[in-house]
Amino acid sequence: MKQDQAHQLRQLSNSLVSQGRTSRVVTIASGKGGVGKSNFTLSFALSLMELGKKVVVIDLDIGMANLDILMGTTPKHHLWDMIRERNSIWSVLEKGPNGLEYLAGGSGFQQLLQLQDDERQFFFQELEKLHGYADIILIDTGAGLTMESQQCHLSADDIILLTTPEPTAIADAYSVVKILHSQNPELTFHLVVNRVAREKEGIEVASKFKLAVQSFLKKEIKIFGAIPDDAAVMQSVLKQVPFYIAFPRAAASLTLRNLAERFVSGNTVPQEHKGIKGFIRNFSRMLRS
Repeated sequence: MKQDQAHQLRQLSNSLVSQGRTSRVVTIASGKGGVGKSNFTLSFALSLMELGKKVVVIDLDIGMANLDILMGTTPKHHLWDMIRERNSIWSVLEKGPNGLEYLAGGSGFQQLLQLQDDERQFFFQELEKLHGYADIILIDTGAGLTMESQQCHLSADDIILLTTPEPTAIADAYSVVKILHSQNPELTFHLVVNRVAREKEGIEVASKFKLAVQSFLKKEIKIFGAIPDDAAVMQSVLKQVPFYIAFPRAAASLTLRNLAERFVSGNTVPQEHKGIKGFIRNFSRMLRS
């Protein structure tokens, strides 16, 4: 059954590539843990799918990979299996709720920068097969900036930066922008303020953050939106069901739907990276430097 599925996925990928589809690579970042990054990633992916977009989620939260737990799924394979056992990406691509396709990270996955050259080459070779297969590839990275997550962000088409109104979360998020901007001033950041008590608070926090980045870094960032502090999110975690599915009419879910609509309709893929191929090309170049 798994082999048949892999064959079908290969055929679909080849067909979509021939149609000229380019996969947009988006990394999800945060300055610190506990701001709701993984929950956001899952429900954002599901909301994009609801709009007809083909989405693949890659869990690169090295050592703390937990997307499968939040979905209540038990993946048969992880990225580690793909690399060490030389499995095709099609054979390790898992399906979650509503058919969401994802690559599980696995708690034992080593840092990308510590892989042997042949392992890293195989990893990139398999990732490149996603070219044209998905409209959007969401990469859930670890909190803060590890070496591997830093390289991911620098190679992506877009970065969605998640923070909360807490001063420590804001300060850490600013540090992420500062460090990445110093290495590539052309990066595109979309700021999301999570767990706001009211919409006005989210606008104020985002506006002050944007002003600080403009004043001190001479950098423009996009205010993407604010997500309300919603009890439904914690309830969905306990249920191990993404809140977008468990509570589709909750305030947080409605906000995610709005963000997805804006993301799809208001942006084009930047030309600097050109999707997953550009992501891999830039990532490889950084590793050689």
